[in-house]
Amino acid sequence: MDAIDKKLLNALQEDFPCVTRPYLHIAEQLGLTEAEVLERVHNLKATGIIRRMGAVFSGEALGFVGRLCAMKVATNDIERVAAVINAYPNVTHNYLRSHEYNLWFTVSAEDEEELQRVLENIQRTTGIAALISLRSKQVFKLDARFAV
Repeated sequence: MDAIDKKLLNALQEDFPCVTRPYLHIAEQLGLTEAEVLERVHNLKATGIIRRMGAVFSGEALGFVGRLCAMKVATNDIERVAAVINAYPNVTHNYLRSHEYNLWFTVSAEDEEELQRVLENIQRTTGIAALISLRSKQVFKLDARFAV
């Protein structure tokens, strides 16, 4: 990753333009061509530096339901279970915690019935029954940007 990649990563996080050709707009800001920006983004994705790009919407405002969930997973089974969880488009992310329930993830769905189906499928597919599903009492939005 060079200095231009770092500037590009910062630009992608700060104010992604809602225009017909956003990568051209970013390219012009950075003194690059659109093709150069697209190639760099592709390479950053291919190397795993960029894991996901997309908008963040308030699911609740759109009528969706969501939960913070946790599973009790054996240490030697974490990668397999995380891969199963990550395969669901309803899951935005998961992470490890130092706790008896060590694999945490967020899941959203159009309604309560769909959410329950997703969680039941995750339990069935992973073979892990120890899953807790937590409703939000209060929402805190963190501005998670990583200066590069």
